[in-house]
Amino acid sequence: MKAKLNSGPTRDTLNSPSIVAAKRGDIDGDGIMDHVFLTAHKTPDSPFLKNITLSIQDGKTNHLQQITLNNNAGYNPTLFLGDFTGNKLDDILVVIDTGGSGGAIYSYIFSNIDGQVRQIFNSDTFNENFTYTVTYQDQYKAFVTNPKLREKYVLDLTYKGMNYLNEIYNENGDLKAPIEGWVNPLSGLYPVDFNRDGTYELESYQRIAGRYNADSLGYVLNVLKWNGQVFSPQRKNIAIFGGVF
Repeated sequence: MKAKLNSGPTRDTLNSPSIVAAKRGDIDGDGIMDHVFLTAHKTPDSPFLKNITLSIQDGKTNHLQQITLNNNAGYNPTLFLGDFTGNKLDDILVVIDTGGSGGAIYSYIFSNIDGQVRQIFNSDTFNENFTYTVTYQDQYKAFVTNPKLREKYVLDLTYKGMNYLNEIYNENGDLKAPIEGWVNPLSGLYPVDFNRDGTYELESYQRIAGRYNADSLGYVLNVLKWNGQVFSPQRKNIAIFGGVF
């Protein structure tokens, strides 16, 4: 399969997909390494890839399973194999850059559960659950709120500097006009074994935007852990940038 995909162009293979990422791991627990790879159609004179597909080739039987991703076009697709569920098998993390100005990604995790490879995480569902409002307040503050999770964070904006603050606040520290920002969709998803027990957690990043996308106020960080059904948040923080003193 790999030789066919990577062979030189012929009349039959001119429009064939290419392997763009590959890993080996024990996906099904039979003790034999399986082949996991992403294929895609390349775009002439561009790093943009289309029809990105996950393929799993059984190391014992050579049976090939192909999984179509819901969002299957973008840049720099990568694979990571590791145990996210605690079943001692290699799960599959796929991350694809969207190429958008907010740095958003598409991401998926697949796991062998009861003998079948199933999707247990996707960035679309994550973005639906982790949505926030950003509202500037008087006295150099901003509220970041997730109504669904009933969370509120208070950001101290003084680190942005007086030039920034003077544009939007008067001398008394009151807003000259209402300002609302936003939190971007998922822009980073990293496997981290925080407990050093062989099971990976997920650390997610979402960039907080102020008056415009380049006006970054920090990042929403969530540590997610598999609870047997879904990845649930274990720790939630907001990180802001350090100021100059």
